[in-house]
This record gives sequence, structure tokens and C-alpha cells, in this order.
Amino acid sequence: MAGARGAGRAATTGTRPGKRPSEPEPELEPEETALVSASAASLQDGSDSGLSESEESVFSGLQDSGSDSSEDDPAEGEDGASGDDSHSRMEEASGQQVQAGIPSPRTEVARAKGYEEYAEDSSDEEDIRNTVGNVPLEWYEGFPHVGYDLDGRRIYKPLRTRDELDQFLDKMDNPDYWRTVQDRTTGHDVRLTDEQVALVRRLQSGQFGDVSFDPYEPAVDFFSGDPMVHPVTNRPADKRSFIPSLVEKEKVSRMVHAIKMGWIQPRRPRDPTPGFYDLWAQEDPDAVLGRHKMHVPAPKLALPGHAESYNPPPEYLLSEDERLAWEQQEPGERRLNFLPHRFPSLRAVPAYGRFIQERFERCLDLYLCPRQRKMRVNVDPEDLIPKLPRPRDLQPFPTCQALVYRGHSDLVRCLSVSPEGQWLASGSDDGSVRLWEVATARCMRTVPVGGVVRSIAWNPHPTLCLVAVAVEDSVLLLNPALGDRLVVGGTDQLLSTFVPPQEPAVQPASWLEASEEERQRGLRLRVSHGKPVTQVTWHGRGDYMAVVLATAGHTQVLIHQLSRRRSQSPFRRSHGQVQRVAFHPVRPFLLVASQRGVRLYHLLRQELTKKLRPNCKWVSSLAVHPAGDNVICGSYDSKLVWFDLDLSSEPYRVLRHHKKALRAVAFHARYPLFASGSDDGSIIVCHGMVYNDLLQNPLLVPVKVLRGHTLTRDLGVLDVAFHPTQPWVFSSGADGTVRLFT
Repeated sequence: MAGARGAGRAATTGTRPGKRPSEPEPELEPEETALVSASAASLQDGSDSGLSESEESVFSGLQDSGSDSSEDDPAEGEDGASGDDSHSRMEEASGQQVQAGIPSPRTEVARAKGYEEYAEDSSDEEDIRNTVGNVPLEWYEGFPHVGYDLDGRRIYKPLRTRDELDQFLDKMDNPDYWRTVQDRTTGHDVRLTDEQVALVRRLQSGQFGDVSFDPYEPAVDFFSGDPMVHPVTNRPADKRSFIPSLVEKEKVSRMVHAIKMGWIQPRRPRDPTPGFYDLWAQEDPDAVLGRHKMHVPAPKLALPGHAESYNPPPEYLLSEDERLAWEQQEPGERRLNFLPHRFPSLRAVPAYGRFIQERFERCLDLYLCPRQRKMRVNVDPEDLIPKLPRPRDLQPFPTCQALVYRGHSDLVRCLSVSPEGQWLASGSDDGSVRLWEVATARCMRTVPVGGVVRSIAWNPHPTLCLVAVAVEDSVLLLNPALGDRLVVGGTDQLLSTFVPPQEPAVQPASWLEASEEERQRGLRLRVSHGKPVTQVTWHGRGDYMAVVLATAGHTQVLIHQLSRRRSQSPFRRSHGQVQRVAFHPVRPFLLVASQRGVRLYHLLRQELTKKLRPNCKWVSSLAVHPAGDNVICGSYDSKLVWFDLDLSSEPYRVLRHHKKALRAVAFHARYPLFASGSDDGSIIVCHGMVYNDLLQNPLLVPVKVLRGHTLTRDLGVLDVAFHPTQPWVFSSGADGTVRLFT
């Protein structure tokens, strides 16, 4: 250890980055001198300024790692401009070398150059350089410095911008590359001397570091086995050491009296034969094991089957592939612990090689088998099934298909119902939005939008006749002109009363008025985002609208205000790809569903209120209960997760009724119903009663499986929506139809 430590110290002090190099430095031009002084001044200012760690690490390599402070840099730039202390230390070090008579080539070079090289050197400079102590250097990996000097100033790491090509060229050009190591305390390269290389080689070959050490010299036995005439101490022994005391005499007399009276039995020789117990025998009540009242018979071996026969049937013999697979399996995973063989007669069967091992394992099984009888509980399996109410007691809910809305030529991705329940809007991949009359399945209007409709949402306010359609990178606001004429005219009048501000603010989206031709088709406003829009949803009061964009970063969610035509991005940073958003029906909350979680934000306080963990691989859909205390999520791994916001951030119940990915979930506004649509072509309607009593958990009962859509391109039901007043459910599918179940 001493040799290794000395080698490390010698390697570290061989060449130090703090000293001036022995090679002649090229003189700097005036411009280069100005640049160097400017960079040094910027580094001095940067140490006190509020630079971040990343910015500090970028400029940390420009500062000399060996300098004690930035104040010493101008002193180093001039020859012979050091202080009185450095001069005295230099003279002392040079004087000691001259007195010792040690020739130093560096001293000769320094004399030839005209300056003292060891002006900053001292005998214990290694202790002065890095004073962090016995601290792992991995703690400084994320910092620009590698430790502190004696005055508490940082020792910065050198700036390393050499790639593998530079290292390879250095390896080819530098003849001393093989003896160059890196000093971990400063990060500089150190060239090992011949003595240090020889020391490393001795240590690598298992020899001692000290050359003069002889490991085979005769050992000196300090304590010999010869009897000595005199003791170690010539002090005479005490008188009490050989005269028995009266107390001991009394103890011995008592023991002798007890042995005579038979109270103490002298030691009898023990019987060397061990005693055995039959653990599995029927115990005797008076025996040692009589306290174990319940007798457990020994477990029996399994009887041999056809595979153990010396002439097994052909179906029990393994083929060559099965034999290779059996040999590659772990011994614990094999179904049979032997290979069946066929012999012509019983006389040709050889001795079994694992007979003794199997007997020993059988004895271990009998010995180590737990002999505790398990109490068997007689439980009726029917009692383990939870007592759920019958579906007929939970009516009304949709049970059969009533109407089919046909007209789209491609898959129907989304649908929405008007607030009064009289009209239905559907968006398709054929580039059109169709408006239907719910009661008759008649298509009232077809609005071409020129792109795939990703999402559609009817304004929930009863005095507005407005539909938001997400097409490519825009949100179109349509007035379908259906229903009450006063409502239709009031909607246009409300949109026309907007007065743009004199100084328009910078917004993440642009609001564009529709042209006269577009107004004839029903388009009133176009909100352009520049990124593809995947979802649009309205707030319950009908003035605010949330939009999800298919982009990376914090601008995935935007909130638009219709009355003031204002757009804003509520988040500063992103927490994953946003899948769905929804407004809370009662409180000023916004629910944002990413791939792995759901976050609940308070819009007024602008803070995160709760984080829900669905434990799903990929969240696909989101719906909020009308009371606002429960949330359901659908996922692509065929799970439907119910959250009770007052209970926990973990799922209250996970339903796995679907066989394929869930595409949409929805709550009914009045009835205790919720539905889910999946790629298996089915809609499952469940009864979800939420009680006002906080001590009573919600009652979740699946009541009906509705089918009708045909699978197209491995896609089934793409969206579901409930009627606002009736217990009816609408569904849109990949077969290009919209179906009503009543």
C-alpha cells in the first residue's frame, strides 16, 4: 500500500497544470492579448454574476485549473511579476536543491529561459491543490469544478473538446502516450517517469513496491518455546496465591456433604448412540411428540406412469427437437425430470444413475416437510361473488338498436348532440360534417370542410346555435341554422357585435372571419393554429373552448374565449403528449390526460391540484361525472378506470370488459349511466350510481352489451355520446354509420 500510495503521489506531482510549462510559449499578438484579457475579465465577472450551472460549465474550462484565483491571472501574464512570498519560496526551494546536490533538468532549463519555474512550488503542494479530502470525485461530475484549494476557491476542470480522432492522432504522434495518465483530482494529463513506470510494473506483476524489501528474510521469533529460569517479572508471588481461603474451604465442604447425601449426582458417562424419532408414525400419547395432537401421514410418492415404463408407447417418446428443447430447459422448469427410453426387454434395462440422489431428495422432503395441519374452511363459491342488483332493477338504460344514420362514405370519427337533444352532428374522414334530425335519422345539412374531421363539439349553452369542428390545423365555428330562428339569429348577432381592439395582442392562434361564400355554407369563424388539432371541447357555460394540438412542448393545450376572441396557452412546460382535456362541470378545474396520467389543474389559482395514476399503458379517452367528483378513463390496453376524486389518486375500480382498445367513454347528464366504445365493435353500458353519502362507495354494475357496428380496418366503435334527456346512446363506427340505441 505504501508503494502504491507513493506511486500515486509521484504520478500526481510529476507534472502539474498549475506550473508554467517548460516549452517556450509563443508571444501573443496585440489582438490576441486583448481577447485573452477580455475572456479573463468575463470569467471574473461570471463568478459573481447569476450564471446557471450549465452556463458556468461551458466557460469553466477557459480558466486555469491550477490558478488559485482570478486575481493571479494578470500576475501570471507578466514575467517576474509575482509577490514577495513567491520570491522567498522560490529562493528557498532552489537553495534546498543546491544544498542537496540534486541535478534538475527543469531548473537548468528555467535558468536558461531566464525565469524561475518553481516560483509557486512547495513540498506539500499536493495537499494544497485539492482539499476536498476523502470524497468520491463522482460527486463533482455535474459541476464545473473538481474541488477547492486551501483558500476555499474552486479548482475548475479543464475544457475538453477533443474527440476520438484527436485522441488517435495524439496517440500516433506522441511517443509518451503510453505513459500518460490522467490526474483525477485536477483532470490534467500527467507523464509518468521511468521510476514510476517501473513501480507500476512491479505492482502489476505482484511484487513489492520497495526494491530493497526482501520478503524471504528469516523471521525473528521474539517469544521462544524454551523454559526460562526467571519469570518475566522478578516480583515474588503473593502468599494468598498458594494458601486456600476459608471461604473456599467452606464451599468445598458443602459440595462434599451434598454428594454424600445424594443431592448432587456425579456426572454419568453419556450414551454415545443417537436417538431417532419417527416423525411420520402414529404418535403415542405418552411419547415425546405426544403434544402434536393431529397426526399427518407422510406424503406419498406419485405412482409411475407410462413414461416410466421400459417399453413406453410411441407417443411418450421424445423426438430429436423435443429432446434438444428438454436439454436446454432449466431443471426446475422441466415437465419430466427424465427422458423416456425404450428397451427390448426388462433384462436390458441398466441401473438407474440418479437412484441415490432421488432417495436422498425424498428423505429431505420427508424431513423438511411442514407438519402443520391447515384448517380447511368450507366456503361456498357462490358466496364469493359480490351481490349485485339485477339489471331489470336498474332500468332505464338502452337495450336495442333503434335507428341507423347512413350517409358518410368513410369512417365516422366523432359525433355530438345538441343541448336540447333534437339534432346530431357527425364528422367523418370523407371531409364533411353532417347534421341529422335525431327522431327521424334524416340528414338536414351536409357541410364540406375539406379535410379529416378529428373532433366535433356542440356548444352546450341553450341560447347559442354553434358547432366547433376540428379540421387539420383549424377550428371551424359553424352556425348550422337548425331549430329556433331566434336562437340562430341571436348567435349571428352575438358574433357580429365583436369590436377588435386597436392594438391586437400576440396570441398563439389567429381568429379569421369567414368569407361570404363560406358564410353561405354556415361557417362563421376560423381559428387557425398552425399545428394539427386533435380535440375540441366546450366549457359548460359555452364561452370558453379548449383545444388539443398534436405538437411537442407546452403549447399542446390552448384555451379560447369566444366573446373576446382571445387565445392563451395555460401551461409553461409539458408533462408528456396530451391525449384529452375536459372542463370540470362545477368547479374551475381543467383535466389534462397524458399517456400515463391525468392531471387536475385549478385555473384560478393556476396550480396543480391532483395527479391521478390510471396504471394504464396509454390513455385514450376521458369523461367527467356531471356531479364532478368522479372521472372515468379509457385506455388502449382495454381497461376502463373509475376514479373517485374524494377518495384517492389511485383507481377506485378497473373494468376489463372489452377485448380490444377503448376509443371513447361518456357519462349521461341525468341518469346514472356511463358507456364505453371499443375496437371489438361493442358498446358496454354500465350503471354507475354515485351517492350523496360520502361513506357509501359508488355502485358500478355492467347492464348491457350493445352490438351493431361491423369491424372495418380492425376498427370498431370510434365515439359514443348520450342523449341529454333520454336514456339513449349514440355511437359512430368505422363502417361509416351512426347508430342510436334506445
